[in-house]
Amino acid sequence: MTPVNWDCLAFDALSNAQLYAILQLRQRVFVVEQTCAYLDADGYDAACLHLMGWDANSDQSLIAYARLIPPGIKYAQASVGRVATHPDWRGLGFGKEVMAQAMERSRAAGWMGPLIIQAQIYLETFYEGFGFRRITEPYIEDGITHVDMLVE
Repeated sequence: MTPVNWDCLAFDALSNAQLYAILQLRQRVFVVEQTCAYLDADGYDAACLHLMGWDANSDQSLIAYARLIPPGIKYAQASVGRVATHPDWRGLGFGKEVMAQAMERSRAAGWMGPLIIQAQIYLETFYEGFGFRRITEPYIEDGITHVDMLVE
């Protein structure tokens, strides 16, 4: 597998280039690929940590990303969201790696309680592999079926 350099930074510590790469990946995956018009700039980014997995062979290529939301911002619990792997890098294990890193970095930030996620229904089994369990019935958000999941 390609070596990855992981960065986890507060919003104010992001460079312009890092922020641009994050927004580009999120829009590519969630807006263009999933044909979902939604407000990506939802007001939470400034309070979050931003986990970025960069191709170690190229400073320019963002392979994977996740947004780590502290407890009390969106939910009572800490949360992981906007989990994305660049389409050119899928099928190589980076989705699992970014989620494992996100969980580890959330704990390292001192967010020791449960983690909650809004999972697209087709990824429910993927997240169960990390110990998440469904806590809601399926619901539609932005035209896509989701379930809320929690890991203790």
